[in-house]
Amino acid sequence: MTEKPTDHFDIIVIGAGPGGYVAAIRASQLGMKTAIVEKADMGGVCLNWGCIPTKAMLRSSEMYAHMQNAEHYGLSAKPGFDLSAIVKRSRDIAGKLSGGIDFLMKKNKVTVIKAAASLHASDSNTPSVTAGDATYSADHIILATGARARTIESIGAVPDGKTIWTSREAMVPETLPKKLLVVGSGAIGLEFASFYNGLGSEVTVIEVMDRILLQEDAEIAALAQKSFEKRGVNFMTSTELQAVAPTKKGVDATITKDGASQTLTFDNIILAIGVVANTEDMGLEELGVELEKGAIKTDSYGATNISGLYAIGDVTAPPWLAHKASHEAVICVEAIAGNSPHALDKNKIPACTYCTPQIASIGLTEEKALAEGHEIRIGRFPFQGNGKALAMGETEGLVKVIFCDETGELLGAHLIGAEVTELIQGFVTAIGLETTEEELMQIVFPHPTLSEMMHESVLDAYDKVLHL
Repeated sequence: MTEKPTDHFDIIVIGAGPGGYVAAIRASQLGMKTAIVEKADMGGVCLNWGCIPTKAMLRSSEMYAHMQNAEHYGLSAKPGFDLSAIVKRSRDIAGKLSGGIDFLMKKNKVTVIKAAASLHASDSNTPSVTAGDATYSADHIILATGARARTIESIGAVPDGKTIWTSREAMVPETLPKKLLVVGSGAIGLEFASFYNGLGSEVTVIEVMDRILLQEDAEIAALAQKSFEKRGVNFMTSTELQAVAPTKKGVDATITKDGASQTLTFDNIILAIGVVANTEDMGLEELGVELEKGAIKTDSYGATNISGLYAIGDVTAPPWLAHKASHEAVICVEAIAGNSPHALDKNKIPACTYCTPQIASIGLTEEKALAEGHEIRIGRFPFQGNGKALAMGETEGLVKVIFCDETGELLGAHLIGAEVTELIQGFVTAIGLETTEEELMQIVFPHPTLSEMMHESVLDAYDKVLHL
């Protein structure tokens, strides 16, 4: 017998991360009676344990590095840091923003239900939602339950709250590790490697593939590794983690490279080996929701194979990015409302890594462009050729652009260096508007700015560079 719902909504959103809460806001704006169900903190992992608080910590590490290099700017300083204060600042920022999401829910008249949720078959066209002691019905249900850090239980690579960390534990350290192992060289791994190296930890990064930052352009990845190595970070590529074992003094990691195994001892290990979609304990199996590689399968507008049920964000296919989740949220709700939104083009989603130096990209890498059969033109401009970069003391970096030789279309842009996570938006707009090289050449960039390098890289692709 189906439990009678206590309330009915036009849309129920499960999960209040950057996908879920944006979906709820947009649904309310469109006049729909909306509820959002969240068992933890508003804002999800991104706001509370990911995107924002990690950037606060990285900022502290960057400022400490600048203090150590004060003489370069004609200044003097006595560098020092308080790890607990760094962590507190990060947590305070996360708390403030989470409270901001609460405010937005009230402002938009979204009903907030604080409980774990599960789905059940019902007599209506859509499943019912059980949250806490109550059952709710809705015309449409959006799953935005996110993902969690991947662990490997079979080899002991599971967080223990002491020596073995995922990103969550790595954000609230009680003491600074003297020796730290980071497993995985993607964005999360390199951001934590950057933070702890900046504060003085001896950091080793292992990567099972033959190079770091596999999703980035190979030239940019090589520059990133060189920069990290200059600061003392040790990289071991084509290296696999075989076993993890806590000890009285830290944690032993057994690794294999080129068929040879060795066991190394560290104070802590950070597991940065990807994420797993949160699909368990929600009744998806009962409903017959189709999964693909552990994630919920959807169409271009978030619809699953179950009528009235949708999914957005990290619980679906990659890339696992907050801005992708938010954009999917708007598309999904607009489609539900019958407003015919444009489907998301994943080739036009920028990626940013907030390590030092920063890395940002959009579109095709050089390797992918060639693999797809494009005849290409490549332009490059180094930070050391830019006046603003020299004034900032940030001469390490490169702007790289890739054009279709036949049409002049901008296929990709790949940047490494100071503030490139801000600069990338210029290229995001250009690719979104299908801008050509001729149009980009005619744009007047302000001087002196880092953005001038974007213009110069375009000019370089067509042998017209001015300051190189």
